[in-house]
Amino acid sequence: MTLNEDANTPGDSGWWETAKIILQALAIALVVRVFLYQPFNIPSGSMKETLLVGDYLFVSKLSYGYSRYSLPFGLNLFSGRILSSDPKRGDVAVFKLPRDNSTDYIKRVIGLPGDEISVRAGVLFINGKEVPRRRVQDFVTREEGGPLRRIPAYEETMPEGRKYVVLDAEPNGPFDNVGPYKVPAGHYFMMGDNRDNSTDSRALWGVGYVPRDNLVGRAEIIFFSAAFDDDDAFRLTSPWTWPGDIRWNRFFKLVR
Repeated sequence: MTLNEDANTPGDSGWWETAKIILQALAIALVVRVFLYQPFNIPSGSMKETLLVGDYLFVSKLSYGYSRYSLPFGLNLFSGRILSSDPKRGDVAVFKLPRDNSTDYIKRVIGLPGDEISVRAGVLFINGKEVPRRRVQDFVTREEGGPLRRIPAYEETMPEGRKYVVLDAEPNGPFDNVGPYKVPAGHYFMMGDNRDNSTDSRALWGVGYVPRDNLVGRAEIIFFSAAFDDDDAFRLTSPWTWPGDIRWNRFFKLVR
């Protein structure tokens, strides 16, 4: 054995093993994000009370299969959807805004292809049949430093039996008497749960009918949540307030 031996020293081997572990972890994380579950955060209140500003959630790309809009940067590697599965009424889904095919929106699937959707006096109708709703406990919120506000809340029940809560802040809001909308083939009708504060498929000029290819995935679970829109808003500059700002009770809450 000579002093010029090419064998790696123990220190060199240790650094290389660490680098390999990091690279493997990054590769796994990339595969999970691109093909399985992608994290999103909620920047607006259009899905209250189901989703709050400051919620962070995982969206399953497996649920509806893959289109170009499921891929990073909208890479146009194939047409249509592959390994596809159809959304169900009541799903909370992320999709690309049809008018630009790039902005992420999250709403609830209300109408399937061929459905007729109407809203009368704030009550939802699907194919001419009223969607049952019952009054539940008010949703209490404080926004932009204002006083506490109580918003009437209702539990809606889809024809298939799925239940969720919607808010009706204004008795005669601008979207409380609209329709009928006839959902085209290959499209879906999306609505926010905060019915008077959501630009969705009811606004044909804003969102309109959502093409099947624009679906990104189904919202599954909230993994983190912090108050960003009230007097106790989460502040990165004051870590001593974080324990009180974080909504611990929303961690690992399933999206329904």
